[in-house]
Amino acid sequence: MTSVNRRAFVTGLGAALAPLGVEAQQAKKVSRIGFISMRSGPADNPQLEAFRQGLRELGYLEGQNVLLEIDYAGANVSKLPDLAAKLVRLNVDVIVAQSGAATIAAKRATRTIPIVMVSSADAVQQGLVASLHHPGGNITGLTLISPELGQKRLEVLRELLPMVSRVGVLWCGSPDEAPSGDIEWQGIQAAARLLSVKPSSLEIREAQDPASAFSLATRQRTEAIIVLDCSRLNTSPGRISELAMATRLPAMYPFSIYPEAGGLMSYGPNLRDAARRAATYVDKILKGAKPADLPVEQPTKFELVINLKTAKALGLTIPPSLLLRADQVIE
Repeated sequence: MTSVNRRAFVTGLGAALAPLGVEAQQAKKVSRIGFISMRSGPADNPQLEAFRQGLRELGYLEGQNVLLEIDYAGANVSKLPDLAAKLVRLNVDVIVAQSGAATIAAKRATRTIPIVMVSSADAVQQGLVASLHHPGGNITGLTLISPELGQKRLEVLRELLPMVSRVGVLWCGSPDEAPSGDIEWQGIQAAARLLSVKPSSLEIREAQDPASAFSLATRQRTEAIIVLDCSRLNTSPGRISELAMATRLPAMYPFSIYPEAGGLMSYGPNLRDAARRAATYVDKILKGAKPADLPVEQPTKFELVINLKTAKALGLTIPPSLLLRADQVIE
């Protein structure tokens, strides 16, 4: 073979193998996903584990084709801006925000990196998206429409306690939660008027200890408690449930994580399902979809969870009508 022919052969061989090399490089691409958690660490984080499960079901394996950059706020909302800024500096492919407050922080940090909400009280009224069908920016995911659930939660509480008239409402009122906290508080007030119940505000702000709210409830002779969706409270369902038990107050919670941790009962969407569904948004975005074109998903199923052990400790008898409707009964 002459030197000219040898060069031609090598050149031709390189051209023939080039597409294979490009495909191999593409196949080895590892997508980087940022995850902002309100929890203190990897332990006892059901939403994070559900999100990971959702990724696995879609064929994503950590360390092989996907890498998770997880940051923990430890129930401290003031840490969220720094965590979001860190993920922007890492230039992750997608940011997954575990709460509405985390989504707000991520939105302030970037208008270009796609953001997927795991949960938010009301994404439209919070100003996170233009509309549910057409988000219009770099944010999509799931909204829990919590403000619309206030009346139903009060109705269930009245079914358990027909004579209840004074209900304390535990909610978060810091600017970082706004306007979701104010929206829910207004919604529960309207629902209370329809049901002839007098609500009293047990607002906690920023780093305020929730114990102070339960002390206030005792002084006000509150007969029961409704806990609204708040990322700072949701990170410690066990402690909130313990405070309710210590004050002997029957409590209605927004999510099943509370009765699972010892609370009396909850009515609302399943947070684990929401986290698994968030993985499907990440999958679509990594495959080229734009957040602006992915409609925000609302929950289609709401679950009633009752903890019978807690009811017994409070001296309460759960009506058969509630037990029959319960999706989960913890004994």
